Amino acid sequence: MNGVDRSAPAKAAPLRVAALASGRGSNLAALLAAHERGDLPVDFVLVASDRADAAALGIASAAGVPTLALNPRNYPRRRAFDLDLFERVAASGAQLLVLAGFMRVIDARALQPWLGRAINIHPSLLPKYPGLHTHRRALEAGDREHGASVHYVTAELDGGPVIAQVRMPIEPGDDEQTLAQRLLPLEHQLLVGTVAAIAAGRLALRDGGILHDGQGLTAPLQWRDGALQAG
Repeated sequence: MNGVDRSAPAKAAPLRVAALASGRGSNLAALLAAHERGDLPVDFVLVASDRADAAALGIASAAGVPTLALNPRNYPRRRAFDLDLFERVAASGAQLLVLAGFMRVIDARALQPWLGRAINIHPSLLPKYPGLHTHRRALEAGDREHGASVHYVTAELDGGPVIAQVRMPIEPGDDEQTLAQRLLPLEHQLLVGTVAAIAAGRLALRDGGILHDGQGLTAPLQWRDGALQAG
């Protein structure tokens, strides 16, 4: 024996991820499906909702992920709800929080400990069309393309630094429904790809700017050909 340790280096523990969702949970389902396929090496530690009847909770339970539902009406103020919710998310041990169709504006004080550790998926090419009815607004504006964005969450509605986007053309004859239907699978791919990049340590928020592989981004990454690409 020469005293050299030839054992394999210890693998880093998977990133612990929690998600917030208010509705049907299609983005959550895409994340869980990618995890099941082995394409997303993370640990889901909690899925929480502001609605006890949210379909996302059933999806999480079926996948064996702990769930939590809190009713905002049981709290005297919005801040009290947000603080309690985020304290419970922190207690889960989550390192990354994914807002996957969570339909609430979050109090800045509750969000402060999560700056740079919380992301949101939004169905528009931000900064265009924050808020609701994004497909309708894109059509009414006569846009030639539409898409989705993943951004870091700040207290400003859909206003945090944009990490990555996916784009698609608006076709003649598109309406809100067809636009939403064509965009949704691209949203799923974008979100899974972004979470995977964060889990791999390739993305980080530093001093208000986004680092990708250690280099500052000057524009959002683009999801093309099954990968996040610069430009």
